Amino acid sequence: MADASLALQRSIYALLMADPQLASMISGIFDHVPGGAKLPYIVIGEATAADWSAKGINGQRHTVTLHIWEKSRGRSEARTIMARLYDILNDADLALENGVLVLFRFDFSETLLDVDGETHHGIMRFRALTHA
Repeated sequence: MADASLALQRSIYALLMADPQLASMISGIFDHVPGGAKLPYIVIGEATAADWSAKGINGQRHTVTLHIWEKSRGRSEARTIMARLYDILNDADLALENGVLVLFRFDFSETLLDVDGETHHGIMRFRALTHA
């Protein structure tokens, strides 16, 4: 089985870009943030893939991390965006270019104040299982 990580990222991106409510909340969704990008925005960040094979099943388990960056008074904007991401992605039925998605579930979230003392950083991690 080819690594399904890129197919998973593409499918997540397409699903998020298709949501008009999320689009009204952010300036963009990035893999690499271009210079001059306006807050708030989402970055599809770190990902891992590991073997999840069993007899007769060639599979992978994945983690995907999303970063939410915003600058407002308090963390409410970051948490509102994170709630929308949860609604869109938890148990999402993502179509993959290669492989089959078995599950896609929320795993973890956290909000932090950046070192500049003004920017809020939300972190969300999701886990997925795929097989050939």
